[in-house]
Amino acid sequence: MNNSLWSDLKLKLFKSGNPVLLYIGINALIFIVFSLLSVVFFFAKMPGVVDGFINEYLAFPSSPDLWLTRFYTLLTYQFFHRDFFHVLFNLLWLYWMGQIFLDFVKPRQFHFVYLGGGILGAIFYALIYNLVPVFQPVANSSTVVGSSAAVMAVFAAAATLVPNYSIRLLFVGDVKIKYLLFVYVILDIIAMQSYNAGGSIAHLGGALFGFVYVKLLQNGTDLSSVFKKKPKLKVVKNNKTEKNTNTVNQKEIDLILDKISKSGYDQLSRAEKETLFKASKN
Repeated sequence: MNNSLWSDLKLKLFKSGNPVLLYIGINALIFIVFSLLSVVFFFAKMPGVVDGFINEYLAFPSSPDLWLTRFYTLLTYQFFHRDFFHVLFNLLWLYWMGQIFLDFVKPRQFHFVYLGGGILGAIFYALIYNLVPVFQPVANSSTVVGSSAAVMAVFAAAATLVPNYSIRLLFVGDVKIKYLLFVYVILDIIAMQSYNAGGSIAHLGGALFGFVYVKLLQNGTDLSSVFKKKPKLKVVKNNKTEKNTNTVNQKEIDLILDKISKSGYDQLSRAEKETLFKASKN
């Protein structure tokens, strides 16, 4: 039973080819594994070891002194979360908005928006923390984690691509996602003065990435095309096989000639004219 459940989950999340479910699976799995490790260290009388490790080596730092040695955190920070509700709400929004966005784009484009939005969110957060005076006193010690910036990129991309797409909210009714995005952007701007200012700034960077990507896409520029696989060149040998493809059945020629004699050349179909032309070359 358990093996069957795990097999079903693995197939659904990691082997379905759906990038929305893939990122949900990766984020959920990482959260569960590190949460269990945290419990183990708690009983070993070493509480906070796991959180400290994540904050030190896997979260994205705002300090420029750490960017060269922690460059990989541009990706790793996107897959770690502070607590259960942090990961829960991120994955719920990823599922809702991701499914809408994926209905109109290719998986390659979804991957690009998700990962690119997370990267720009981190960069935007770091720039604001180091350039805006109010954040500079904590810029050397602050970090950010979570998939929120990546999710906001998908959210903004979907709202830009299909702004009048409506979803039904409890107690509210049908709401167009462009208005929903507007509300979330305003809330993030207001939250920049809160304790989680870094997360809100990263959200805005992710939203900007999703918006710009779709606008460029609508103008004919697909940034995700850098991930396209180039077609392999095939070498075709000039041998007897090619010559045989130009040979024409004599009976078919006779039938075409009979048709010409009865109804004229103009009554031949395009395929019949091509066949007659090939026969004349041979």
